[in-house]
Amino acid sequence: MKTQTPQGPSSPQSAQYKTLTIGTISLFFFPLLLNVQLMSVSHTIINAALAHLNDYVIALASFAVAMVVHLLFASPSYQNHTITIAIVRGKKTLISMVICVLLIAVYVSLMLNLIAHTALGDLLLIRVLGVSPEVADGAKKTLALLALLPFFTGFRGLFQGLVIRARRTNLVSIATGVRVAALLAWLHIGQRWFHGPELGAFALLLCIVIESMLMGYFAWSCYTRFPYAYHSETGTHSEEKSTGQILRFAMPVAISSGLQQTIPVVINAIISRLPDANLALAAFGVVRALLFMLSGPMRNLQQVYLTLINSAADYRVLLRFFWWTSVGMGALTLAIALPANKLVFANIFGLAPELRHYIVIPLSLCAIYPFFYGCTNLLRAYFTATHHTVVLGKATIVKFAYLLLFWLANIFIKLPISGILLAVFLLISSEIVETGYLRLKRKAIGIDYYN
Repeated sequence: MKTQTPQGPSSPQSAQYKTLTIGTISLFFFPLLLNVQLMSVSHTIINAALAHLNDYVIALASFAVAMVVHLLFASPSYQNHTITIAIVRGKKTLISMVICVLLIAVYVSLMLNLIAHTALGDLLLIRVLGVSPEVADGAKKTLALLALLPFFTGFRGLFQGLVIRARRTNLVSIATGVRVAALLAWLHIGQRWFHGPELGAFALLLCIVIESMLMGYFAWSCYTRFPYAYHSETGTHSEEKSTGQILRFAMPVAISSGLQQTIPVVINAIISRLPDANLALAAFGVVRALLFMLSGPMRNLQQVYLTLINSAADYRVLLRFFWWTSVGMGALTLAIALPANKLVFANIFGLAPELRHYIVIPLSLCAIYPFFYGCTNLLRAYFTATHHTVVLGKATIVKFAYLLLFWLANIFIKLPISGILLAVFLLISSEIVETGYLRLKRKAIGIDYYN
């Protein structure tokens, strides 16, 4: 008996299939861009609130270090939406993803509690990262509150993946907009109990709780059993995978994501030993928050690739979209760093003149970062789509090894350079290293049906 080939909306054999256009990508991408912008605004709002405290340098530095450590351990859960898009096709895979979310959340929460409440915290923060005891103490108080966060961010990612796979990206932005409004409220309410960097952690935790609950409602409303995905160039269909298969697929992605967060940790460890350490740490926290807003949207190219791309022609349209978007983000970075410097940093966020002038040149240099970050995410999407996820971990190890050389050199040689300038150089150059490695591996693998 002849069996029929499953027909999904992405199948070229389906009547619904259309050649991709810039307009289609824009309608899918820009709500996700707005989502990243709103998420980054929430971090910038926290920085602005902490910048108004009396001891703002210690508060900003403590929160920045705590967020770096949090992301170091929690980053695997931030790939849940990508894994969900690539894997979940029905009830079986959805249950398996829930198990993965819970396992990762328990691990992350345990590690954050150990750092916040045991001697492991002093070992990591003071001995390894080299921060001052004041900054370490503030970071541990912050991490104690953030230890509950992995459960909510984990399920938020799962819910986002379901909504994005259903092509309802506007719902993701709506939930994040509600998060920002809630953050403002909790920052005001939290001043009754907190007066240091833990104020930011308190507000961040509760606003993400609200966002995750809303995303869960959206996912419940629009979730359907997705048709099997058809790949036009290979002529194959994806099927529902077992829990073991999902874990084997997801773990390299999660490990790679975790290794990615060693990058700012190593950079913090390098600049924390320079003469302007506290100022550099505070400034790097501000710059990274801005880059998250200005360059972060480029990571959504992964979701575009995994959801919309079905052929080489589609991919060429995506490349044109990538070029225009990266140029636009770079120009916006320059505009904020130079002509809009006083408006953004002084009038809106209230940064002290010392800190505001300190980051002008470093932020200007970051104008090229969106391009290389976008290149990396397109390549990462390719390896995820072709299930060569182990390559992603290897690329991050190469990136980490590159930075480790600078860390070792800095132990023996005190570099006569501004801490924030060195941090930005390492951030950009390490991204270039990863892009180059992934490009070489893509050619070596040979499954290059999207040129």
